[in-house]
Amino acid sequence: MADKILNLKIDGKEVHVPEGTTILNAAKSIGIKIPSLCYSPDLPAWASCGICIVHPVGTQRMMRACCTPVSEGMDIVTHDPGLVQARRTVLELILSNHPDDCLTCSRNGNCELQTLAAEFGLRTIRFDKILKNQPVDDSNEAIVLDRNKCINCGRCVEACQIMQNVWALEYTGRGDKTVIGPVAGKNLSESPCVRCGQCAVHCPTGAIYSTHSNRKIWDRLGDPEYTSVVQIAPAVRVALGEEFGYAPGELETKKIYTALRKIGFDYVFDTNFSADLTIMEEGTEFVNRFTAGAIKGHLPQFTSCCPAWVDYCEKNYHDLLPNMSSAKSPQQMMGACIKTYWAQNMKLDPKKIFSMSIMPCTAKKWELQRDENMSSAGTRRDVDTSITTREFAHLIKQAGIDFENIEESEADSPLGQYTGAGTIFGVTGGVMEAALRTAYKLITNEELEDINFTSVRGLEQVKEAKIDIKGTEVRVCIINQLGNVDKIIQKIRTEIAEGKEPSYHFVEIMACKGGCIGGGGQPYGINDEVRKARIAGLYRDDEQCEIRVSHKNPDIIKVYKDFFGKPCSELSHKLLHTKYTERDVYEVN
Repeated sequence: MADKILNLKIDGKEVHVPEGTTILNAAKSIGIKIPSLCYSPDLPAWASCGICIVHPVGTQRMMRACCTPVSEGMDIVTHDPGLVQARRTVLELILSNHPDDCLTCSRNGNCELQTLAAEFGLRTIRFDKILKNQPVDDSNEAIVLDRNKCINCGRCVEACQIMQNVWALEYTGRGDKTVIGPVAGKNLSESPCVRCGQCAVHCPTGAIYSTHSNRKIWDRLGDPEYTSVVQIAPAVRVALGEEFGYAPGELETKKIYTALRKIGFDYVFDTNFSADLTIMEEGTEFVNRFTAGAIKGHLPQFTSCCPAWVDYCEKNYHDLLPNMSSAKSPQQMMGACIKTYWAQNMKLDPKKIFSMSIMPCTAKKWELQRDENMSSAGTRRDVDTSITTREFAHLIKQAGIDFENIEESEADSPLGQYTGAGTIFGVTGGVMEAALRTAYKLITNEELEDINFTSVRGLEQVKEAKIDIKGTEVRVCIINQLGNVDKIIQKIRTEIAEGKEPSYHFVEIMACKGGCIGGGGQPYGINDEVRKARIAGLYRDDEQCEIRVSHKNPDIIKVYKDFFGKPCSELSHKLLHTKYTERDVYEVN
């Protein structure tokens, strides 16, 4: 049954929208912008800031546009002198509790509060300054919490609790004593936080942000004793351009390679290569489990590429850790290859290699520390530093690079060539699709005619598919966003406990909505339109690749022939696989 269409007026313009549409979105549909601070299209409207107020024609009754649904015949005014003055007063009250250190703030130039203050021409504040004077929590390897800049909009809490079901953040206190943070005054490092960064990417100010490594990077690049090596993740190439005025989803891969060389890196590799390598290891592991039969507790196999999901599982699902693929993530596999296989070929001391990754993900910063005790080359870490897409944009600007007009170049070999399967790792369902393309070959020793598994694509919260591999049914599940994990996990737990045939053989889980393209380290301003554009960009990259299955990547074939021997060999298990540890939800340091 089609949605009922309601007819109304906004600022004198006729609007026709489905029943249930809010005033804010109805206005947006006809090009009218109503200012707001607490609203995000990803989250339930909470109506905390009061800046989006509007009123019906002929009355001064105020309504909050973000949470008020339209009704038939409604006639709304969104801007008049009274509304402007009321919004200005709200902004002044918020700013009276907000520090004025914009120049050194992580969000300077990209802060929603700063933008609104500029739009309203605020030069002075009529109210006394009363700051929170809360300590900055930098105990976490990935996320910093500065409550002094918090405006209590609630976006981070909603993202953490509703989107992710992590519950690391909540409200403490009442009225002007309200602060946001972990329960009982704990630090982020002691909380259930999984470093996914969705709190940071949804925060409108600089109250929550990712840790920064730019100074360390410049120091290392300036040290002649070190050979500097960098890798870029799949999702970075379809999002970085947004920081330079490009539309979401535009592929700028070869410009990125050039920019990294201009910044000063000696060698530029592509994480898409190690995504192909991950498929060979994880895919082989799955085939070994699957063909051995449904050994109790060994199926389904969970993907292990997302560190926030790994963190979540280590804290919440101890009984299912044996089901996690032991394959390291592409970031960590690339780091291992750089400091072993590549270092040996180049006759370089691994301890004198500075290895950096550029990731769409804040949890990747934690992953470096997680694998410290499993370093492959006798160094402290296989990857020394990880930065986000946002930090990478800062590096480019600091280096004075004209990104729009920069020339294109290729990645270095032998760790730069990739297939279409490698690039789709950055989208929800992409790891599964890439694995199935190669699993078919590993099981049947034949190539697929149609490698496009469209049933696992899209932004649906949970996607299920049955794949026929020459008469053998493989059942898969793709979980998009941590908040959707638990109901599927409970189903799996019940089946294992009762000894039933598993509903799924292979399960992909990505912590962030849309997969890595929606990661906590990507450019601000995320919504489903942006996610879809970035996803489309990676599928275009896949379609443009001459080779679209991991097992046909010539450099992958060479690295197994010359070094690892075969997937899941003794050497590859030592260098490319990891172990999991049962940990408490609330950690004590």
